[in-house]
Amino acid sequence: MNHSQRGRRAVIAFAWAFASAFAFAQDGSHWVASWGTAQMVPEGANVLAPELWRDSSLRQIVRVSLGGQRVRVRLSNAFGTTPLIVEAASLAKSEGPGKAGIDEKTAQALTFNGRAAVMIPAGAEYYSDPLAFEHAAGTDFAISMYFKGEPVRQTGHPGSRTNSFITRGNRIKESGWSEVVKVTRWYNIADIEVMAPRSVGVVVAIGDSITDGHGATTDGNDRWTDALVARLAREKAPAMGVVNAGIGGGRMLRDGLGPSVTARFDRDVISRSGVTHVIIHIGVNDLGGQHRNAEDLPEARAKLLDDLKTAYRQVADRARAQKVCVIGATITPYVGSDYYRPNADNEADRQALNAWIRNSGTFDAVADFDAAIRDPAQPERMHKDYDKGDGLHQSPAGFRAMAEAIPLAALRPGCK
Repeated sequence: MNHSQRGRRAVIAFAWAFASAFAFAQDGSHWVASWGTAQMVPEGANVLAPELWRDSSLRQIVRVSLGGQRVRVRLSNAFGTTPLIVEAASLAKSEGPGKAGIDEKTAQALTFNGRAAVMIPAGAEYYSDPLAFEHAAGTDFAISMYFKGEPVRQTGHPGSRTNSFITRGNRIKESGWSEVVKVTRWYNIADIEVMAPRSVGVVVAIGDSITDGHGATTDGNDRWTDALVARLAREKAPAMGVVNAGIGGGRMLRDGLGPSVTARFDRDVISRSGVTHVIIHIGVNDLGGQHRNAEDLPEARAKLLDDLKTAYRQVADRARAQKVCVIGATITPYVGSDYYRPNADNEADRQALNAWIRNSGTFDAVADFDAAIRDPAQPERMHKDYDKGDGLHQSPAGFRAMAEAIPLAALRPGCK
């Protein structure tokens, strides 16, 4: 096939994909996020070595929360300072978490305006052209990308709790990768979206390392958001996309390892396709960090609580302005944490903030994570059955208990 024939085929394929997606939209369907993650600037050991970008294929495994027949992928260069050049990309069904292999029969090229290569400007995120790809909820997808060179500044998500794979050359549609490098991080992938009926919405969970899944098992898909997906299916609730927008070390008011929740709320919550609900679980690093840094004089403590309440109200108002229902989640116990070593004053502030979350009327509903995992005999501490072992983060059993504490009625349309 010559160059002009290939070009005509690409144009025809793009035109068909666009017309088909338009027809779906006219038929009462819309795009909804079925999987997603939050972006940040990788630092230290989370930076992918330059040589691993050069003439290399990167394969990343994600599990979607919804089934469907048409999908698209959103790639991100949100924190890049120069254009990101993706030479080629593909989507396929994975052999499963922790495995580099794919079902080659399902592998399809991702195109952008009908072309295999794409230049994503600094700070931008791009959707692929829609693909016809029938799949079930819970499918493990492999997103593979081929690069010739490294970005100047990387965009990624260090807390993937999932193995990604790198090999030399353009092998994005091949299964049997050899000489694989494994990394437990994601780079430049933001969403997989599915075309779904208008009745299908999305709940985005935004928070810190507890939401991100610190305490989950690598490749186990056992974060509290994963447990929520399982619960929705078990209880035969209406189909709903679930997106995890947690960032380890995250805070409400100030940047931590990534941007603050107030700074990233629009990109990570409101801009998600099909978003109807948000669960906000943030604050332990704001409270604990003040004590750890010896800044917990009475005046500073009172100001921090006031600033947190203001920030909660601000993001809740921004969500409701876009008709997104807001669920506030109480801060989980962390007395016993060697990292923060909270004292009685620090615990009193947590209790005060939780009382406000429960009773202020700021939220459409409350997920009482505190009540779900605390030790009844020592309510300032996490129950030992739910503790990862550091007094701060939950185990998979703790994540399941948190998912059970989410009022499913609050996930129905209209914040009821």
